[in-house]
Amino acid sequence: MSFYSFHLAHMPPLAAIGALLLAPKANGLRHIEVLAGMQLGAAVVSPRRMQLRRVAVFAEWEDEAALVDFLARHPFGQQLDKGWHVRLEFLRRWGHIRELAGLPETTERANHDEPVVAVTLARMRLPELARFIHWGRPVERQVRDHPEVTLALAGIRLPRTVSTFSIWTSARAMTGIVFGRDDGEGARRHADAMTERDRRNFHHEFTTLRFRPLSEHGAWDGQSHWVPRPAEVA
Repeated sequence: MSFYSFHLAHMPPLAAIGALLLAPKANGLRHIEVLAGMQLGAAVVSPRRMQLRRVAVFAEWEDEAALVDFLARHPFGQQLDKGWHVRLEFLRRWGHIRELAGLPETTERANHDEPVVAVTLARMRLPELARFIHWGRPVERQVRDHPEVTLALAGIRLPRTVSTFSIWTSARAMTGIVFGRDDGEGARRHADAMTERDRRNFHHEFTTLRFRPLSEHGAWDGQSHWVPRPAEVA
């Protein structure tokens, strides 16, 4: 089974642009998505929609040793190692992305009360971009401001790749927002957006991946404790 990681790092714009244009390669690196950081819920026309100095990376590895070697030896990996990352165990997949076609739909059921990480990855249909923004921005705010989310953000790589990343205190909280079981006025934003997507797809390809966080390393925005510990969730 592959090993996964998600990284956040501050980086000089030229280094970030280079990795966005030409994804790094390394032994044991099966797939990598390099993205410019994006603040969930930000105005459509805003520098917070594409932050070249804040890089987000999602990666699939042969094993944990390949990740450790990349962070220690590869120039881009050394830049990432100055930031924060979480190491991940795959649990479940919805949807399909060609580069991750080998993932099964599920490996095991998560404990509903354990922390989980959700990663979405989409290849946009550019003619549907206005619809996607109309339906997507309210969902971005819903996820960003959810009381059971400890960290939520997005990433973008032009012209058509968009990703989101969120850490949840429990799988139960994550599925609650997906299926509209939350309380409050905006509880059905996510579920309604999914219904609209099913009516006419926003994407060429789209997947949602659920992971178990194994360990976190480094710091992001001055904080190094984003993944809830069991005692905090209980």
